Amino acid sequence: MPTQLIERHRTHRVGWLRAAVLGANDGLLSTSSLVIGVASAHATHSNVLVAGLAGLVAGAMSMAAGEYVSVHSQSDTENADLKLEETELKADPESEHRELAAIYVARGLEPSLANQVAQQLMSKNALQAHAEDELGITEALSARPIQAALVSALSFAIGAAIPLSVASLTPSGVLIVFVAATSLICLGFLGGIAAQTGGARILAGSLRVMFWGVLAMAATYGVGVLFGTTVS
Repeated sequence: MPTQLIERHRTHRVGWLRAAVLGANDGLLSTSSLVIGVASAHATHSNVLVAGLAGLVAGAMSMAAGEYVSVHSQSDTENADLKLEETELKADPESEHRELAAIYVARGLEPSLANQVAQQLMSKNALQAHAEDELGITEALSARPIQAALVSALSFAIGAAIPLSVASLTPSGVLIVFVAATSLICLGFLGGIAAQTGGARILAGSLRVMFWGVLAMAATYGVGVLFGTTVS
């Protein structure tokens, strides 16, 4: 008995994976950089924690709003295209049939076979056939604004909670070192997970995220040292 081949594609994860990875990276990196910057300015331990917590809340809300607006714009565009396609199908189905068949011919089908395929698909669900093959709109890749907003906010909060937790448990004298080291390790791990999930090289994904993490933390540390006040 032949064994059924199960193909594991990753395309269906693009929407939520992008939002989750972006949110967690941003939460971890921005909060750790904020904590390091405030701490390098010789702020009190409690002030560092307040700044970090404020950054967590503000960042999560900002990520949610940004993702919602961005993805909703994509969703509006998709809906407008679908309505236009639906109108065209009602007004001139024959032209739409020829248009769909031409797409299949361009992909390598014989004209007669392309006409048969277009006819069968349009008889089943004409709008879906044109949405997928003409417009490139599929169920797996369609825009989901609310999902993107919630995933972004939650992942940002989870990422931000890591350096904030480390800062709350670490004495002021070694806070910067501990937060920086822990955050870089977590960034590398997160970058590797994202790379593996997306089918890319794990090491390259980890190093890429860690490189930008070092730059961000070094920049905020420099700002804190430059503009901070020395406690007498």
